[in-house]
Amino acid sequence: MSTGTIARRYAQAFFAVAREDNRYEEYYGELRNFSSLLEGNRDFREFLANPIFDREDKKAVAAAVLEKVKMSRMTTSFLKLLVDKRRIGILPEIADCYRGLMDTALGKARVHVKTAFPLTGELSEGLRKGLETMTGKKVEMTTEEDPSLLGGVVVRIGDTLYDGSIRTQMNNMRNLLVEEI
Repeated sequence: MSTGTIARRYAQAFFAVAREDNRYEEYYGELRNFSSLLEGNRDFREFLANPIFDREDKKAVAAAVLEKVKMSRMTTSFLKLLVDKRRIGILPEIADCYRGLMDTALGKARVHVKTAFPLTGELSEGLRKGLETMTGKKVEMTTEEDPSLLGGVVVRIGDTLYDGSIRTQMNNMRNLLVEEI
């Protein structure tokens, strides 16, 4: 079974619990925070991933860390299960799958926008409202400046990319001219 399939199954199981508790975002935040903790601490991550160390020792260390970072009882139990089943290494993938399930349930779309120049608050809000109309979902938008675009915007909604940059338009024109020659 592939890692993606395993991560999806764990995410779906934990999401079912979150749905019962109606704590989607809280549980996601805790998963993301612990995942960041693992990514930021190489020794801790390697200790939990190393099969040489006893599972009980790993669970005890993980429990001590979880107690210090103040996780909910449910997330703590879930993370201990991942340590016990030797799946803690796929926590980032589980968190990503969980976020997708949460966004669907809450009617959210995560959008990444690249622009050649900084967006004013008014322009950013107008773009967000237009994207909400287009997607029919509440848009959570992040923006990034990329001067190489020359102008226009590039919008990524999930796996879909809308490229309205001047750079792309100029490249398309260049390709058409080369084909004509």
